[in-house]
Amino acid sequence: MDPVQTSPRNGGSAAPLGTAGLKRFFYVTLVILLVGLAVGLVPRWLARRTLAQATRELAVTTVAVVSPAPGKGHAGTPLPAEIQPILDAPIYARAGGYLKRRLVDLGAVVKAGQLLAEIDTPELDQQLAQARAEVAQDQAALDLAQVTAIRWAELLKTASVSEQEAAEKKSDLDLKQATLAAGVANLHRLEELKGFAKVVAPFDGTITARETEVGQLIVADSGRELFHLAQLDPLRVFVRVPQPLAPGIVAGRKAELLLDAGRKVDIKVVRTAGAIDAGSRTLLTELAVENPQGDILSGSYAQVRFVDDAVSSVLTLSANTLLFRLEGARVGVVGADGVVELRAVKLGRDFGQTVEVLDGIAATDRVIVNPPDALTDGLKVNVAEPATGPATAGATK
Repeated sequence: MDPVQTSPRNGGSAAPLGTAGLKRFFYVTLVILLVGLAVGLVPRWLARRTLAQATRELAVTTVAVVSPAPGKGHAGTPLPAEIQPILDAPIYARAGGYLKRRLVDLGAVVKAGQLLAEIDTPELDQQLAQARAEVAQDQAALDLAQVTAIRWAELLKTASVSEQEAAEKKSDLDLKQATLAAGVANLHRLEELKGFAKVVAPFDGTITARETEVGQLIVADSGRELFHLAQLDPLRVFVRVPQPLAPGIVAGRKAELLLDAGRKVDIKVVRTAGAIDAGSRTLLTELAVENPQGDILSGSYAQVRFVDDAVSSVLTLSANTLLFRLEGARVGVVGADGVVELRAVKLGRDFGQTVEVLDGIAATDRVIVNPPDALTDGLKVNVAEPATGPATAGATK
């Protein structure tokens, strides 16, 4: 028999369990099952999803990147240098005699053409007087020969003399003319020597040495200098640049002159020898420095340090971004999509922790720091941090 239940509404009479009750029971049971499934399966599904995502992330290499930095002026290693005057000349005597007067002394500043000393030249004076007398004698002989030659030419017309005699008189006239010319030339030579009895400065400068006294015997062309004259403003600085640095040394290149007590003076390259010295493998370089106060001493030792300020287009990277392959130096550049591109780079100077990169990268590139040896083109990577500048930690690959 069908089950019945008593309902107060129908006066306690029994009625069969309806379809609505069964549906309600079914729905409640279904909700309980769904809640149980949700409570038991969803956390496990979420855990699996999280694990899968973490696994995928761990499978992608994470790298740190830096951006190239603009190159800065780099002061090189100081090189030994020698300071010399722009003009430097020993002054010798061309006329022999005795020093009559000395008008300057050590350290005197003189002008071009200024009288420095006078030499008393008694022997030269006698030679000069003799030469003048000989010129007068030769002139008289020439006048006589000229008159004789003219007379013999007239007599030849009347056949009063032979042609031989007339030719002899003409030749004697030519001889007297040559003798007079030689005497005049000798007289001019002695007059020029007499002019050297006055010793004058050939250019503006400073007397840096005096090797004579009043009354001292002066022997011409003896090799002993009377004075030494130097022009000390500007000064020339000579430095021998090692061969590896020679290509960068050109006229106009800036440098620093390092003097005693830590003093620095800005100077520029004037010229170079244009060839490497085979013995020292260095390039002789001349620089110029102004010395209006005369406080830089000629002949002193100094140091020159070349300054590179023309590096606006050169970028630098930390040394630990480089990969050295058989093909040459490479760097790993991370694109906007996180894909690695290996680029060949042309390196410049090596500063230790940083190195110049002359070609191959741009200032906006993201370059991998400490790249693994297995890094290849097309590798997908994660960037751990944004580019903040050249890194200095880590070892070079």
